Amino acid sequence: MTTTPAAPTESGPEPLDSLPGRQPAAADLARTAERRAGDLLTPPAPVRLGDVVPAPERVHPDPAADFTLTADAAIRVSPAGRDVAEQLADWLRPATGFPLPVTDGPVPADGPVPTDGLLVLTLSEAPLTEPVDAAGAVDGLGDEGYRLEVTAVGVRITAATAAGLFHGAQTLRQLLPAAVDAAAPVDERWAVPGGTIVDRPRFPYRGAMLDVARHFFPVEDVLRVVDHLARYKLNHLHLHLTDDQGWRIAVDSWPRLAEVGGVTEVGGGPGGFYTQADYRRIVAYAAHRHVTVVPEIDLPGHTNAALVAYPELAPGKVPPPPYTGTEVGFSYVDPADERTYAFVADVVGEVAALTPGPWLHLGGDEAFKVPADTYRAFVERAQTIVAATGKTVVGWHQLAPAGHVDGRVLQWWGTNGDDPETAEAVCRGARLILSPGNRVYLDMKYAADTPIGHDWAGLIDVRRAYDWDPGTHLTDVPAEAVLGVEAPLWTESVTTLAEVEFMLFPRLPAVAELGWSPRSTHDWAGFRERLAGHGARWTAAGITFHPSPDVPWPAAPTVPTQRTGDTTADTH
Repeated sequence: MTTTPAAPTESGPEPLDSLPGRQPAAADLARTAERRAGDLLTPPAPVRLGDVVPAPERVHPDPAADFTLTADAAIRVSPAGRDVAEQLADWLRPATGFPLPVTDGPVPADGPVPTDGLLVLTLSEAPLTEPVDAAGAVDGLGDEGYRLEVTAVGVRITAATAAGLFHGAQTLRQLLPAAVDAAAPVDERWAVPGGTIVDRPRFPYRGAMLDVARHFFPVEDVLRVVDHLARYKLNHLHLHLTDDQGWRIAVDSWPRLAEVGGVTEVGGGPGGFYTQADYRRIVAYAAHRHVTVVPEIDLPGHTNAALVAYPELAPGKVPPPPYTGTEVGFSYVDPADERTYAFVADVVGEVAALTPGPWLHLGGDEAFKVPADTYRAFVERAQTIVAATGKTVVGWHQLAPAGHVDGRVLQWWGTNGDDPETAEAVCRGARLILSPGNRVYLDMKYAADTPIGHDWAGLIDVRRAYDWDPGTHLTDVPAEAVLGVEAPLWTESVTTLAEVEFMLFPRLPAVAELGWSPRSTHDWAGFRERLAGHGARWTAAGITFHPSPDVPWPAAPTVPTQRTGDTTADTH
């Protein structure tokens, strides 16, 4: 999130071909000729068209068509895409120092790219196809795909939805020099490599999980994590809101959950919780960036904080002491008491009402002290309660033995790809989100000497996070049953935003590429080279990251030079 000057109200320069009957004036022709002559004398763009992470589906470079963003550039947008255009301008203004006015206007989705330095964003209802050969064309780009065209005189992003337009804008952001992520104006030639990208995601669900229960993270930290997800085209943020160590969301009908259960965390810290206004702010901020929040209320286990607040929910009706350790599997709500189900209905109902997205996560893992038949009956009843709110049930794969409800999604976090119980649940209609613990659990250490994190699922360096295929990872589970991928970050040992970022980067972009890019683009050697260029971007943006030896980071990353007399913008 960046605080920048408001866009000027005057409109940007008209493209020469946008006004019917107008003949280009001599001054217009001279300016265009000067721009093109200058481009011929300048070096190529420092970023290649194919350097994007996640890898696009199709990349067609045109080295003769590099575009240079200049101070008189403007962004023209069809009205329905204005929100994305304003975000693009907000990303680019601080480092470039350019006003980049956003204007409404005619923005055809086909034909020549408009001229005179325009960035054009347009939503098109027409199918977006690209000829492949004489035999046919690629399919339409769907709800999140986009087409990006860069010529020497302008840039156009076309998509069928605002989400697709947003993803295209994120790609354009990556095609500019790394200094574009700086918080204040820097001296730089803002070149974009020429050519065309046609892109769309492999899986519809691409996400990360932030555990705010073990250690609490304030709203501003969560918003910054949302920005990190959006940067790499991840579209879901799973918030682990409740656990033994803390209850992190206010529930009006059960106020002590947050007031009492929210004041603890691992290690005895102060904890904290989100008011409903806080949660709405997170949800709205994420939606603005085309990220869907998936709230998790973990049941029937991992509930010690709830039992401290309301002992009547405990099997023995005796309040347990607050818990600030890291053991699991010892707590659970009483599955034999009807008041437990009233509690579930109230909490799930309030959280569902606050959450516009389609998902509600029930947890369901590590309820070790609940007998199998009792656990299954509890889950089946809880699933029905969630379904009654209109939400789709998501749960950890321990839910697999329970009866199926329509649309149910299991989040698989195992370490052995041979899981007959989960495969059988898929046969009954379940879909899967893959989060293998030994591949994408981002609380695992990179190496034995990583100062924070765990190693129970093994050490996970960047290559291990990248080098697997979600479509074939589980035995007897077809690729069409895989909804997508998610990288969880548990926070028993993670206590600050800087530590969150250290564990996310550079592994988060690796997982993002697995979720977005076609399998045909999967190549570790190519990925590590593309990823290397992002270190300078993270440095410019003030993002903490692990300088993994797996990645050939530039030996001397470019440090943006602030222009004399400029002031640093306030960034988040």
